[in-house]
Amino acid sequence: MTSADELTGQADDPGPSGYAAARLRLLQEKAQPGPPRRSALARLTDAWTSALFTSAAEAAGVRGAALVAVGGYGRGELSPRSDLDLLLLHDGKADPGAIASLADRVWYPVWDLGLDLDHSVRTPGEARKTAGDDLKVQLGLLDARHVAGDLGLTTGLRTSVLADWRNQAPKRLPELYELCQERAERQGELQFLLEPDIKEARGGLRDTTALRAVAASWLADAPRAGLDGARRRLLDARDALHLVTGRATDRLALQEQDQVAAELGLLDADVLLREVYEAARTVSYAGDVTWREVNRVLRARSARPRLRALLGAGGGRTAAAERTPLAEGVVELEGEVVLARTARPERDPVLPLRAAAAAAQAGLPISLHAVRRLAGGTRPLPAPWPAEAREQLVTLLGAGESTVPVWEALEAEGLITGLLPDWERVRCRPQRNPVHTWTVDRHLVETAVRASSLTRRVSRPDLLLVAALLHDIGKGWPGDHSVAGEVIARDVAARIGFDHADAEVLATLVRHHLLLVETATRRDLDDPATVSTVADAVKSTATLELLHALTEADALATGPAAWSSWRASLVDDLTGRVAAVLAGEAPDEPEPGAPGAEHERLAVEALRTGGPVLALHARTEEPQEDGAPEPVGVELLIALPDRPGVLPAVAGVLALHRLTVRAADLRAVELPTELGREAAVLLLTWRVAAEYGSLPQAVRLRADLVRALDGSLDVRARLAEREAAYPRRRGIQAPPPRVKVAPTGSRLATVIEVRAQDAPGLLYRIGRALETAAVAVRSAHVSTLGANAVDAFYVTDQDGQPLPADAAAGLARELEAELRG
Repeated sequence: MTSADELTGQADDPGPSGYAAARLRLLQEKAQPGPPRRSALARLTDAWTSALFTSAAEAAGVRGAALVAVGGYGRGELSPRSDLDLLLLHDGKADPGAIASLADRVWYPVWDLGLDLDHSVRTPGEARKTAGDDLKVQLGLLDARHVAGDLGLTTGLRTSVLADWRNQAPKRLPELYELCQERAERQGELQFLLEPDIKEARGGLRDTTALRAVAASWLADAPRAGLDGARRRLLDARDALHLVTGRATDRLALQEQDQVAAELGLLDADVLLREVYEAARTVSYAGDVTWREVNRVLRARSARPRLRALLGAGGGRTAAAERTPLAEGVVELEGEVVLARTARPERDPVLPLRAAAAAAQAGLPISLHAVRRLAGGTRPLPAPWPAEAREQLVTLLGAGESTVPVWEALEAEGLITGLLPDWERVRCRPQRNPVHTWTVDRHLVETAVRASSLTRRVSRPDLLLVAALLHDIGKGWPGDHSVAGEVIARDVAARIGFDHADAEVLATLVRHHLLLVETATRRDLDDPATVSTVADAVKSTATLELLHALTEADALATGPAAWSSWRASLVDDLTGRVAAVLAGEAPDEPEPGAPGAEHERLAVEALRTGGPVLALHARTEEPQEDGAPEPVGVELLIALPDRPGVLPAVAGVLALHRLTVRAADLRAVELPTELGREAAVLLLTWRVAAEYGSLPQAVRLRADLVRALDGSLDVRARLAEREAAYPRRRGIQAPPPRVKVAPTGSRLATVIEVRAQDAPGLLYRIGRALETAAVAVRSAHVSTLGANAVDAFYVTDQDGQPLPADAAAGLARELEAELRG
């Protein structure tokens, strides 16, 4: 094996033959690929171009000149077919003809060898002026490295260029950001492209150079963890691509990927793409974090003069940045989500999901420091997960587009595979079908994003969102991914805390997620056997409803070619036919059983006192093998004599005390009185959680409820005052509320279904609207699934009869208008 030093010695001959032979031997040497070969090639080229320059300067009689490598050559990152970026720097004292002769004697041998050359001839002043006018020139000069000639010229230029860059950073960095964004729009995202440009696409080598420039400004710095390794892998892939093609190309074409993989010693093209995608993902995330920090610093700098002017010439203490609570242990600070000072990740295993859900719902990025603290010090979740963890996962998935950057932040620090170990097999996995826009893992997240806009169409939005996340999870395993995914989905569902029935629904959705679209587009829908086959597979109208929404979300997330109005109409037609077959299975509302012992005790006490009676109980799940039972919220039991206005009064008081309703149930029971007659008592069961951890005392809740019922507490005004004083961040754009009359509801009442984004005071607004409509709420069943409220209200007219069809439809329209207003 020939050493790099020996090759460098052979290149001292200024003629092209010595350098060409040494270069060829170096590139054919397999023992030291990667950074050692790139450095050796740079040293070899330095020796040759230095010899060229020295002999040319002597022949031209020029002093006060230097040969400077810039750009990739300046960094010593020469790939086999890289062009040479060279600057001939002179002090301006020599005759222009002599400088031109010197340049020709250096440039022409490079061209004669067939190498691409990016060249310029300038004085230090000209170089600085050109850099000031052209951002790309300035970026190249940041990597200037002396090759030959007057070292003082090179050193002086480097010093002045770096000083200019740091002084002009507030102006030039926004320009650099715009340049990066424009390039990303043209080239796409490296981590998702089947034929990516390793250099120009977002997450490629150009972006790593931009991050170096940001670091050189001293204004901000990129996250270092993994970035150097990612850059090295991209450079290695480019080296192999140059050697395989014999061309100066950066596009990893399909027909060359297997050869490039073999050159790198990888199994196949899929493994190659996965390595490239992982590197690009690291670079992209580092860019997101870095540019966010740049913008934060620039905003802070621009605000300081205004703040000093407001404080006056006498000065004064600068106000600390405001920390706005978002969830327990989670706050907003300067446009990012960070952990509260009191947060204890080592004691709170749900904190990563709670922080992620809060960030996504608020439409904010989660800070790098917070993610790293969560990744490094959070206690693992038990199996099965506590209910809060599952709810926070659903809330995160239901946030729409803002889910993606938060998910990427968690994934960058390994939190996703910690929560869902099966995720590792689909992470950065390429999809060879050109219909697919994304890698498998990103497609799953995008499907959840699409599903979030369809949650109003289903009764179990939590199952829809989790099914969207898992529907292609089997693609990491051999065989039919739907069959493999069914097994994985069942296991994951159990691990994250769904009961057996829900786990089976999720497994069915994953197993049959292609059933509707394949059947609708490939089978005769007029054949009864076709419809029966689908009905036998889905088994229930609820599962069919979920599968219909999942089918649309999956197709929309796949790419523009996967969904069309024609496909949608076929799937709608098939779904309607299957629903008609399954319709006979929908049961009527079951009659409520007798109240439990505690409900009965409270009801008797309420009847005796004539006022509300409350009881608070902490609800827990079954204890895990390694610890105590996990708290899942507080159960609030309320009994009071039946009267108008109970539902909005109770819901309003809970909202005033910042209690989030996770589930609720309302029903009326008849109890005998001392006079032998029966009196109606309302029994309300609520599962609530404190918005920021502190629970009010039952005596305070009762006192406010009494005042709300007698009218001395204006709940509506108090809620409006609080909203005005502490307006909530608008956050994501949620799908609009949807209210409908259930077609197969109950013989005894009209069932009004409400599906809306959960928000403080939502149940109060619904209750008020129902009271205004002069209907009686016979019973209510309220569920909060992630960020989605799914409520059903069994209402009658004042005579206790179901509403006429027209009146029911009108009530649904009025309630929907109220919630949208």
